[in-house]
Amino acid sequence: MHVPDGFINATVSIGAGVVAAGGVAVCLRKARGEVDERLVPMAGLAAAFIFAVQMLNFPVGAGTSGHLMGGTLAALLVGPYVGALAVTVVLIVQALLFADGGLTALGVNVLNVGLITAFAGYGLFVLLVRLLPKNKAVVIVAGGVAAGVSVPLAALAFVAEYAIGATTSVPLATVAAAMGGVHLAIGVGEGLITAATLAAVLAARPDLVHGARHLRASTRRTSSPLTAEG
Repeated sequence: MHVPDGFINATVSIGAGVVAAGGVAVCLRKARGEVDERLVPMAGLAAAFIFAVQMLNFPVGAGTSGHLMGGTLAALLVGPYVGALAVTVVLIVQALLFADGGLTALGVNVLNVGLITAFAGYGLFVLLVRLLPKNKAVVIVAGGVAAGVSVPLAALAFVAEYAIGATTSVPLATVAAAMGGVHLAIGVGEGLITAATLAAVLAARPDLVHGARHLRASTRRTSSPLTAEG
């Protein structure tokens, strides 16, 4: 999913960069009220894990590649604002130090891989946990489903950007078919890895999972002693 330089024209790249910069600015402002002594190291661990899995690329064609994204997982662990920032930092480091994704396409990559996966995936997760029973199994399954769906959504965003601002002669239908097919498969893998990671963290330290806060609140309410009146 790392888009290289020169694949999307300047107009679309700048537009995506403006949207991405605005989204990152909102995340920075919102994250200030959420950061504490537990969240900072967790965000660092999430960023390191995402960096590692994103280095495993699968060729899609015409200079693009597919890989696990991790935006939804980061959002579930540390919240969507901090999670999107963690992925953004990973993308910047990859572009600057490893030439993985073009500098002129950084806005496109941050928008697709960072913001869309974090917020679309987290939004779907929240919807699912509201509709389903409140337990750890639902958190794990809903997290996996949300992460899996976020991957083709990000790929769809790229296809839309390519349709508007392509600079290559590769037909849109070819790009859409390649991106869609590969990222549907990657989405399955992303969903399974996200679910497995959530299960492991919930088993060891459920207090570190942002997406499971409603379970902790429910536990506190049910375990509070009843007070007698009169």
